Amino acid sequence: MQSPVRFGIVVFPGSNCDHDAYHVCRKVLGQEAVFLWHKDPDLKDVDVVILPGGFSYGDYLRCGAIARFSPVMREVVRFAEGGGPVLGICNGFQILVEAGLLPGVLLRNASLRFACKNVRIRVENPFTPFTSACAAGDVLTIPIAHGEGNYFADEDTIRRLEENGQVAFRYCSPGGEITADSNPNGSLGNIAGIINERGNVLGMMPHPERAADPLLGFTDGQKVFASIIEHVLSRVTPGAAEEEAVVTGEKGRS
Repeated sequence: MQSPVRFGIVVFPGSNCDHDAYHVCRKVLGQEAVFLWHKDPDLKDVDVVILPGGFSYGDYLRCGAIARFSPVMREVVRFAEGGGPVLGICNGFQILVEAGLLPGVLLRNASLRFACKNVRIRVENPFTPFTSACAAGDVLTIPIAHGEGNYFADEDTIRRLEENGQVAFRYCSPGGEITADSNPNGSLGNIAGIINERGNVLGMMPHPERAADPLLGFTDGQKVFASIIEHVLSRVTPGAAEEEAVVTGEKGRS
C-alpha cells in the first residue's frame, strides 16, 4: 500500500482558504496535510506545497507583494527550483507571480468589481502534474472569487507561454468556446492558469478546492488534486519515470 501524499498548506496573515484546501486534501482525498505558518523555517518534509487563496497581509500594498518576503517563501522557492510541485490558488497565484516563480502580473478586474461566481475553464494542457487527470478540451466548472485576477504579460511572454504549452486553463463558455463573454476579469487570451517552464508550478485564479467535495454539488476541482497525487506517487514508484517528460512543450497544446 502506497503512503499518502503529504500536502503543505502555507498560512499567511489573511489567508482564508487554507482550511478549505486542508479539508479537501485530508478529509475528501484521504491524504496527509499540514499547515505551514508563514514564519516557518522549513517545509516539514511535504511532497506538495499549496499557497491558498485569501488576502495575505491584507494585500494593502499589492496582492502578494508583502507575502513574497515571508520566511517560508525562501523554502518554497527552493522547493520549486528543486522540482517540487507548487500550486498557487487565487492569492497564491498572485504571490507566485510576485515571487518570480511565474511570469506576468494580475491586474484589477476589467470591470473594477470583485467577481464571485462559478465559471467554466477549458483544459489546454493535460500533460502537466496538475492536469493529467483531464483530457485536452475538458471543460471544468470551478468558482472564482477575486478582484485582481486580470492576467497580463508583455507580448514576448505571452508568445512563450503559448508556444511552450504553459497555458493550463482558459475561461470558456459551457461548450468550451473561448469568448469575451466567458472571460470574467479581462485576462489576456482568457488565461485562467499557467505553469512555469519546468512545469512544476501552477498558478490559477479559480478555486479547485471549492469544487472538490461532493457535498457542494460538483467535484471538477478534484481533478487538479488527483493529478498532483498521481504525479507524486509516480515519482516514488519504480519504473514510473515517464512523468519527468510530461510537463511543457510539444505535447502541451490541444
